[in-house]
Amino acid sequence: MSYDFNADNILEMAELIERNGAKFYRTSADSVQDPPSKELLKGLAAMEDQHEKTFASMRAALTEKEKESTTFDPENESIRYLKALADSRVFVERQIPELSALRGKPDKEIMEEILKFAIGAEKESIIFYLGMKDIVPESLGKDKLDDIIKEEMSHIRMLSNRLVSIKRG
Repeated sequence: MSYDFNADNILEMAELIERNGAKFYRTSADSVQDPPSKELLKGLAAMEDQHEKTFASMRAALTEKEKESTTFDPENESIRYLKALADSRVFVERQIPELSALRGKPDKEIMEEILKFAIGAEKESIIFYLGMKDIVPESLGKDKLDDIIKEEMSHIRMLSNRLVSIKRG
């Protein structure tokens, strides 16, 4: 079965990805004691919150035409598919390192696991957003996607730098 998504569907999925990311970073921040690690993770959560607001704003600006379904879908299967895709690909709880299993371990080990997972999730979100660029109309701020992609890339740099510094010890 193939699905054809409109801009509204895609932006809804982007909002979910960002919500999942913010939740992941907040939960991760609660799992470490090291103040710089906590601040890094809380800062990333705040950035994901801002991205979600950007996508919500873009979605609110859609015209009725841009929200129209491009396929017959009386059961709203495409929406369920998108939600399942977002929940299974980027910042999903079942893929998040079992933080409870890491309890009692040094912050260094916990942060290594968090950072490795976060780097992979940020890469997945960039891939998704690059694909979105073909769907989101120029008039809705396609350029905002470029800004978000650049910021997600900066997250990867921050996370990678932090991972390297932790490994160096």
